Amino acid sequence: MAKPMTKTQLVAALAEEMGTDKKTAGAALDAITGIITKEVSGGGAVTLPGVGKIYCRERPERMVRNPATGEQFKKEADKVVKMTIAKALKDSVNG
Repeated sequence: MAKPMTKTQLVAALAEEMGTDKKTAGAALDAITGIITKEVSGGGAVTLPGVGKIYCRERPERMVRNPATGEQFKKEADKVVKMTIAKALKDSVNG
């Protein structure tokens, strides 16, 4: 498995693709990240065409077990961020 792309590498690739400098590309990436964070934390969803959909899902209260001690306890309801991958991306990876 290849190593994940770092933010620095992503900014450099984005700058090259956009034909601009790294500072502008970094600002664009930070702006997109901020918009996605604000929308998903507010209960909305963001669709990135060709990549997937990022959304927040609520999990109900449930019983969980501590694997170290075997003790069971009640975990409060919470929210979790999910991502559904677009079919186009799946097909490009598998094709």
